Amino acid sequence: MLLELFPMPIVHLSRRSLWPVVALAALATGACDRQSPAGEQPAGAEKTAEKAGPDVPLSGTLDISQRGKAAPDVSFKDPDGKTVTLAAFKGKPVLVNLWATWCGPCVVEMPTLDALAAREKDRLVVLTVSQDMQDLDKIAPFFAEKGFKNLQPYTDQENNLGFSYQTGVMPTTVLYDAQGKEVWRMIGGMDWNGTRASALMEETLAAKG
Repeated sequence: MLLELFPMPIVHLSRRSLWPVVALAALATGACDRQSPAGEQPAGAEKTAEKAGPDVPLSGTLDISQRGKAAPDVSFKDPDGKTVTLAAFKGKPVLVNLWATWCGPCVVEMPTLDALAAREKDRLVVLTVSQDMQDLDKIAPFFAEKGFKNLQPYTDQENNLGFSYQTGVMPTTVLYDAQGKEVWRMIGGMDWNGTRASALMEETLAAKG
C-alpha cells in the first residue's frame, strides 16, 4: 500500500548497515547527526537551532524494515518526571518523535507536529521525546516560548529510545499501531501537515482496534 502511494526512498537495511547510510544522508533529509560521544552536545547549538528556518529541508526517508516489531520496553520521563514506557499508550496509534533543542530540523518540524496532534487528537497520540542530555530545565520553557498547545515535553536523558531505534540521526519519528507494533519510521525532518504524511498515516489511523 505505501509503495503504491509514493515512489519515495524506502530503507530496507539491517541495524548494523543503517548507521553509516543514514549519517551520510543526514544533510539531504534535514536531520542532525547524533553519533557524537555520550554527554557531548554541539557548542552554540541552541543559536544554530534558533536560526534554522523554512529553508531546512524536511524530506525524511521512510524505513519499513522494522514493521511489525513491538515497541521497545525502555523507560523515559513524562512531563511530571514520572517514569513511563510506550506500553502505557497502547489502545490508540502512537507517533513517537525523537528531537533535541539543538537540532535545527527538529525545531522546524515541531509546529507541524503540534498541528497534527490537534487535527488527529481522537485517533492518534503524538509523543515528542527530547533526547537532550543536559540543560533539561530549558525544555519546558522552549515549549512555552513556541506556544505548543497539543504537545507535551517528554524527556529521555539516557537516550534509551534513541539507542533502541539506532537510526543515528534526529529527528527520528516512529509510528506504532494500536497494539504497539511498529508500522514505519521516518528518518529526518518531515512536514506533518503535508499530503505525504497524511497518506502514510491514514491506513493505520483508520484501522479499528
